[in-house]
Amino acid sequence: MRPTITIPKALEKGDTIALASPASHSAHPQRIGLATGYLESKGFRVRHASHLNRIDTDPATADSEKLADLHELFRDPEVHAIVCLRGGAGSSRLLSQLDYSLIAANPKILVGYSDITALSLGIFATTGLVGFSGPMAATELWEPSPYTEEHFWGMLTDPDYSKEMLNNALQHTKCIRPGREEGPLIGGNLSVLASMVGTPYMPDLDGAILFLEDVNEPAYRIDRMLSHLANAGLLKGCKGMLLGDFSGKTAATQQEETRLEGIFAYYSRAMLTGGPVMRGLSYGHIHELMTIPIGQTFSFEVAPDGSFSLQASAPVVQLS
Repeated sequence: MRPTITIPKALEKGDTIALASPASHSAHPQRIGLATGYLESKGFRVRHASHLNRIDTDPATADSEKLADLHELFRDPEVHAIVCLRGGAGSSRLLSQLDYSLIAANPKILVGYSDITALSLGIFATTGLVGFSGPMAATELWEPSPYTEEHFWGMLTDPDYSKEMLNNALQHTKCIRPGREEGPLIGGNLSVLASMVGTPYMPDLDGAILFLEDVNEPAYRIDRMLSHLANAGLLKGCKGMLLGDFSGKTAATQQEETRLEGIFAYYSRAMLTGGPVMRGLSYGHIHELMTIPIGQTFSFEVAPDGSFSLQASAPVVQLS
């Protein structure tokens, strides 16, 4: 059973955006200054978490500092949004130690993707707070593309923006199965999501529209992770699936791409509802990155030609 949804307040000019690093540190610290300057240029105050980008080889010490930062930022009424520095690794270790009562009592925008999927899903599953799988300070926001920038600010500042989520016009889409369904958007990085199966921090996927991406994972590993979801009985209740980018640092061979196409087609059939499935969402470790709200209900329609519609049934942020 899903908790009651909590919609965070929309960002307004003059609000404070905090930068935190609950996953890995950035090897490009100069990007922190560039991202800070970018956010300030948009009319927002920027605060750095006490241990932002700190490196500690002892996981226990690192976790303690990351938890202290997150709890401090959620507790602080002057902070309106928390934008993560980057992904990497480590977020999953925090799930059993987070103060979910504190977070539920102080709901606010949390943004990040990749390894941050663990935090977004765990917080939503436990508190019902809608989070945002989107650009991070040291990976996109230090120099965002126009599409990434427009989608990020539109989603976080305008309650009406999510009424029609548009893909990047240059992104090629492909219909795997046409149809129309409605359900909560739940998903993120496939590797992280699959690792959460069987834990109390995995959201209920029954009736959900599942969205997924991954990077630098060969087809056989994508197959293994999707089979894990299917064997756990989690795919059969999904009403639809949006597949983002699954590329890596080097272009996939045609043989690998063909195998991946077959894998996606195979697991779409594991969804017994017969809902829509498409590939080509502007989402993943790519330059043109969509910001996706986790947990809010959307209608999702895919046509045979690959065109699709993704519309929120209710706002994903609210005006104060």
